[in-house]
Amino acid sequence: MNEAETRAEHIDPALKAAGWGVVEGSRIRREYPITPGTTRRLWVARRAALDELKKSLLHQAFSGEL
Repeated sequence: MNEAETRAEHIDPALKAAGWGVVEGSRIRREYPITPGTTRRLWVARRAALDELKKSLLHQAFSGEL
């Protein structure tokens, strides 16, 4: 299984179940480029969102939901 298949089978469904990309006006970006002009505030917010997603996925994996 490659990265794209893993995302399609596991990550995208978990994001949708958590309401990401389902709420009007929200969206899921496939890639989020970090450039020299990206501010630290945006990086910190992105990191917090990824940590929250990781915790959710780990919880689902260990509870047998995935």
